Amino acid sequence: MSGTLNKVMLIGHLGDEVKMHYFDGGNCVGRFPLATNETYTNKQTNERVTNTEWHNVVVRNKAAEICEKYLSKGDKVYIEGRLKTRKWQDDKGNDRYSTEIQCTDFTFLTNKNEAQTGHVGQQPESNQTTANTTSQPITNANDDLPF
Repeated sequence: MSGTLNKVMLIGHLGDEVKMHYFDGGNCVGRFPLATNETYTNKQTNERVTNTEWHNVVVRNKAAEICEKYLSKGDKVYIEGRLKTRKWQDDKGNDRYSTEIQCTDFTFLTNKNEAQTGHVGQQPESNQTTANTTSQPITNANDDLPF
């Protein structure tokens, strides 16, 4: 195989509200942290262990405005995109690096009832709420995986 691939697919929970930044010319960027969890049983102690990984998600323009309007802290979302590392300088002039997920597609996985009541597991009034930037619906609403 001679080509390369830079693709990320995550399902996680928002760690904070979407922070928007607006630019001249009408463009905007939304940023939010996304938490993914890995749970396993430690074979030596037989104890349940959960590790949380935090991801910095960046979404642009109309998609950013949709995320700001409909996503809240704690909401579950499917994110698809690519990894991008930025270089910047801190207050002391040191070079710093941040790796971000440049979001190209997303699907809201928390339905309206869960968001309003704060309880997971209730039956939605209608089909699963989705908002894809490419408008691809999820065919099986009972499946945890978006594909």
